[in-house]
Amino acid sequence: MKVNVKKLKDLERKITISVDTEEYDSKFKNKIKNIKTKAKIDGFRKGNVPNEVLEQRYGQTIHAEVINELIQESYPKALTENSIRPASSPQVVIDSEDPKKQITYSATIEVFPDITPKFSRWSSYEECSIEVEDSDIDLAIEDIKKRYGEWKDVDRKAKPDDQVVIDFLGKINGDEFEGNSAQDFNLVLGSNSMIPGFEDAIIGKKPSKFTVDCKFPDDYFKKDLAGVDAKFEIELKKVQEITEAKINKDLFAKLQMDIKDKSEFKKEITNRMENEVILQEKDLTKESIYEVLLKTNKFKAPISTINEQADLMRKDALMRIGHTEENAGDDLFPIDTFLDKAEKRVKLDLLFAELIKHFKISVEKKNIDDFIDKESNRYKDPDQFKQWVSAQPQQLEQFKMIILEEQLVEKLKNALKSKKKVIKFSELAKKKV
Repeated sequence: MKVNVKKLKDLERKITISVDTEEYDSKFKNKIKNIKTKAKIDGFRKGNVPNEVLEQRYGQTIHAEVINELIQESYPKALTENSIRPASSPQVVIDSEDPKKQITYSATIEVFPDITPKFSRWSSYEECSIEVEDSDIDLAIEDIKKRYGEWKDVDRKAKPDDQVVIDFLGKINGDEFEGNSAQDFNLVLGSNSMIPGFEDAIIGKKPSKFTVDCKFPDDYFKKDLAGVDAKFEIELKKVQEITEAKINKDLFAKLQMDIKDKSEFKKEITNRMENEVILQEKDLTKESIYEVLLKTNKFKAPISTINEQADLMRKDALMRIGHTEENAGDDLFPIDTFLDKAEKRVKLDLLFAELIKHFKISVEKKNIDDFIDKESNRYKDPDQFKQWVSAQPQQLEQFKMIILEEQLVEKLKNALKSKKKVIKFSELAKKKV
């Protein structure tokens, strides 16, 4: 077998493989021999049909089978012998299938890049810390009181933060479109859950019927509606304001808090916020480390792998709104809107794999057991959680990846330079909104 690897654009490779005629002949003869023992052809006894007759009748089928087997056997062998790591399925073209000459075919693929991790002496990641002030805790408590409050009808004009109950029907150039209508729809004014102009048109109105002209944003997730003008017929049926929940045992029960009074409630909220802040600090620091790594380590990622990742991201986005690829058109969350994030994810995954080898990181059974013990403490019945996890191989694999990432981040903190960054909790909350 002869193998020639030609570099094409970026990570594309063309692998040309030639297989000796002896291998072809051996396979062809064996197949003829096997058929000979079974073939029933008029004028000949079973097992005594001449090879020439068998070749005439079955030759083309056997030839195709032999070519396919030679490709299936020689292609992975060629990859191994030439240390090629394919990132995509091969596009195979048979260049020569003349059994009297060498069988030659070419396979065009994308390969994974060779990466040698680099650590910059000039770039620093941000070690993030979040400051929580008393006013942040007070705002959190006010938010809880609103979220667990009760909406009550009022006889006045709608204003920001009210909830309204509406029917609406949207049209574009007089024609209806998908998702254009709803009945008894609950909308909190100021939530920005509708397209620009829709909620503003309701503010200042009492229950009544009216129309409003709106324009879909240029970056709207449905491509066919992006930047398009629409007219909505709205019936404002109810205006409601929130009656905040009282801080009492009923609220504690809804929040699953084992506490008795307001002071304990505030302490519990403070503890929960502090725990949330610890996680946010880790995530922000980790994200900063990743950005530094990507800036320092420049390499191409396989287009086929990026497209696969983008497709997974699109499926996830569709699933979150109750759609599937089958019932959603291409204009709903277009695939190209996910490509940048997909490329970043693929590059990080490839870089992580090399960094784990670079730092010789591994996950032992004790690491997983310790992690499960820690996770189980978040549940009322830790033992039940442990039993459930032990029967979930996918969950255990996910835990393993989390542990690997945690260990890797600690290694990277020691390998990279850092600088402190302090963020106010209120500023972080504004960014989320």
